[in-house]
Amino acid sequence: MQLVICDDDKKDLMELERLLLKYNAGCPNIPFEIEKFTDASLLLHKIQQKITADIYILDIIMSRITGIDLGSEIRKNNSKSIIIYATASDDFALDAYDIHAVRYLLKPIKENNFFEALDYALSQIDVKKEPVYLVKTKDGLASVPYSKIEYVENSSRKLEIHLINGERITSIFIRKSFEEETKELISNKNFIFVHKSYLINLNYVKKLNHNNVKMDSGISIPVSRKNALNVKKEYLLFISEQYK
Repeated sequence: MQLVICDDDKKDLMELERLLLKYNAGCPNIPFEIEKFTDASLLLHKIQQKITADIYILDIIMSRITGIDLGSEIRKNNSKSIIIYATASDDFALDAYDIHAVRYLLKPIKENNFFEALDYALSQIDVKKEPVYLVKTKDGLASVPYSKIEYVENSSRKLEIHLINGERITSIFIRKSFEEETKELISNKNFIFVHKSYLINLNYVKKLNHNNVKMDSGISIPVSRKNALNVKKEYLLFISEQYK
């Protein structure tokens, strides 16, 4: 994973690098290659040579060349690069929006905001290849392709991600509701709640019964009375879509 930081203030540059390294320590399975620039013109030249990175973290207010200038040039050469702005002013938010920056962070940068921005950036990069679900575990951040998830269970305030190969990934304690923690999966038409504690991948349903679903792995998952009609409707719709 190639990341570029550009800030003409060396102190701010070092702080961004510190945060990046701390974040990477929490997800060692994602190797970071960090390149730093205090001179925006050097980075501009590299971008113009079509040598681009996966993620850019840019200051906006810099002498001669602004972060908006850099963002515009990045977009000309690589529409897929992720741009995060870290700046002392909120005056350029609309310009950042036009460049499709994923986050606009105000200095001094708060660690939790920075980490959330990186979580989102990584998920977007992986989505361009294959949709993935990022799970915070005690060993760091796990990246799980949607297509490998058979079902997700809410167990004692932890997410149990059951994979089609029989493996299981357990999250740290969740602070939000089960629905909030899995909302990105729900936005994918393959996933549906069958019970307040179960979210299933319709791709791996072997049989739908009145009060349960049998999955390809052989496990039987309960369908609540509240969800029964909707589950039947969505499953039949899903099946019909497969045969179009």
